[in-house]
Amino acid sequence: MLVLLTGCGSQETTKKPVIYLYPKSQQTVSVKLAYRGKLTCTYPEYNDGWKVKAQPDGTLTNISDNREYSYLYWEGVSNNKWDMSKGFVIKGNETEKFLQEELKYLGLTPKEYNEFIVYWLPLMKDNNYNLITFAGKEYEDLAKLNISPKPDSMLRIMMVFKPLDKSIDVKKQELRPFIRKGFTVVEWGGTEIK
Repeated sequence: MLVLLTGCGSQETTKKPVIYLYPKSQQTVSVKLAYRGKLTCTYPEYNDGWKVKAQPDGTLTNISDNREYSYLYWEGVSNNKWDMSKGFVIKGNETEKFLQEELKYLGLTPKEYNEFIVYWLPLMKDNNYNLITFAGKEYEDLAKLNISPKPDSMLRIMMVFKPLDKSIDVKKQELRPFIRKGFTVVEWGGTEIK
């Protein structure tokens, strides 16, 4: 069985990246996204960037509509080819436990990793296996964030997964835990390779 360990060929959707902002005190924050692709949905509306009043608990008030939001959301399509030569092959019915453990290890809070799992688990749990990679610099180059004032710490988790019929051997990806300090930005999202 041949499994390509790069994903793409056609356009892939970067699904539900959400951006949480946690300043040390209430602060007006500007967020700009330079995405090598086409944005298909944003909430609140992106326009030429987001400008929000951010609270230490992560609550955001969008300056343009004066409404409250839990996070900034975007989706887009790109022709990026994901490197999946390192990662994890997880049985579909073990995906929930894997995500709980790894997302916690990577630095997400229970609220953050629960929101991630609620979105992604229905797309993964019934697969025989999932090849899962957490993209790092590759994702940061695809979707650059410019945040002002500059955060003290930033965690960006982009899970790329491919459903598999059978298990394959893949080199285990080394993950590093994240330490929050000062004004912290957290982003998570994912892409399914079909």
